[in-house]
Amino acid sequence: MKIISYNVNGIRSALSKNWLAWLEAANPDIVCLQEIKATPDQLVDLLLLEQLGYEHYWNPAEKKGYSGTAIFTKHSPKHVEYGCGMDDYDREGRVIRADFDNFSVMSTYFPSGSSGEDRQLFKYRFLKDFQDYADKIKLDHPKLVISGDYNICHRAIDIHNPKSNANSSGFLPAEREWMENFINTGFVDSFRHFNSEPHNYTWWSYRANARMKNLGWRIDYNMVTEGLRDNIKRSAILPEARHSDHCPVLLELTF
Repeated sequence: MKIISYNVNGIRSALSKNWLAWLEAANPDIVCLQEIKATPDQLVDLLLLEQLGYEHYWNPAEKKGYSGTAIFTKHSPKHVEYGCGMDDYDREGRVIRADFDNFSVMSTYFPSGSSGEDRQLFKYRFLKDFQDYADKIKLDHPKLVISGDYNICHRAIDIHNPKSNANSSGFLPAEREWMENFINTGFVDSFRHFNSEPHNYTWWSYRANARMKNLGWRIDYNMVTEGLRDNIKRSAILPEARHSDHCPVLLELTF
């Protein structure tokens, strides 16, 4: 079972960069998208997507051209849950979950706090509420993958310059502490399960030629509950895919 999580920073923009050809070549079973910035009726390529074998489920934000998540899958889910039941986050389309026979997959788009203090406070509130939500979901879905853009670098190894970014949203001590605690409640960072090397990033600023210089941040994850630890076959970052300022992250599970 091959799962890819990808913040596409606008699905229409990604499609204009030949994203469907990339998807066909990568051939994941499940794709978790974040920051879709569109509703299905705004897309003309849905038939082509369906011809590749994907069912598609969307949770766009109420605000046009903003946020939103989606799941594309070649396997019909037993159930799809739109949102997390908290209006402030559901209005922004930040969570969607699909349940299958052996496991569940959630696509999540955590808020960014980089635009100012109000959004940073919103982010902290989301983190607290999401931890409570994840704790409850795990009770009914102990085999769970939470994929997405967490907008947090967990450790110094996950950011190109930890000293100069010490006061940057996404690498603040309270955010990093939350991530540590989140993992300790029963999650596996699937990429670090196999790879402890530095300089592995999933997001690069568009400024200062950051991607060419690999001056990035690792903020996209496939988190796996302990109930799936033994099913993890492979996890990788795919920086050669260039449809966004993020790149996809891959998880393979065996059953």
